[in-house]
Amino acid sequence: MVTLEVCVDDAAGLRVAQRSGVARIELCSALSVGGLTPSVGLMRLASKSLTPIYVMIRPRSGDFVFSLDEEAQMLADIETARELGLAGAVLGACREDHTLDVPLLRRLSAACGTMGRTLHRVFDLVPNPRQALEEAVSLGFERILSSGQQTKATEGAALLRDLQCWAAGRVEIMAGSGVTPQNVGALVRGSGVCAVHASCRGVKRPYPEAVTRLGFGEAYALTDAQVIGAMAEALRDAMRPG
Repeated sequence: MVTLEVCVDDAAGLRVAQRSGVARIELCSALSVGGLTPSVGLMRLASKSLTPIYVMIRPRSGDFVFSLDEEAQMLADIETARELGLAGAVLGACREDHTLDVPLLRRLSAACGTMGRTLHRVFDLVPNPRQALEEAVSLGFERILSSGQQTKATEGAALLRDLQCWAAGRVEIMAGSGVTPQNVGALVRGSGVCAVHASCRGVKRPYPEAVTRLGFGEAYALTDAQVIGAMAEALRDAMRPG
């Protein structure tokens, strides 16, 4: 069985993703920059979900080297997510040399209490993936989200397979970035992962000209129930013998 996590960044996506075949929802804002911490309002809506919700804890776009002020912000966001009863947090932090910032991750992890934890794609920057995997295990992360250090997970299948081997069941390896119903079967067979992460969005559509002219946004794509269904079916096909 290969599990599917769907990432969403709005209320409509949250509603659509709560369906059969979705094991978990990653709740974000601003998926266009890889996902940021969602608003308290969206977290409150998510607290009513029957599908487990893991909330992204990332205060800004860009790198993952965080200041003391940003750490305080992340700790406050974790406290909110924990108080709302959300299932888990999605964390990541590194030093200037892109090695994991283990002391900061330990403090953030402690703030999560009994919440589950996913190490996000900061992992795709680390210079030594095997060492970073061992650090993630020592910190008690449930899973690592990775594209195999490539732009798309399909291009990083070889490293994902190595990670799966090195993990030896101690931490789940979840493949993400550019995962679609069309390529997920080959990705699963090529990497051996048992979990995938995708936005499952439909066709991108432009906003009206008046909106784009004033810089309020250029285009949008909504979480699509048909894409989720196709992804779930492709995963079932990938696991069938022969």
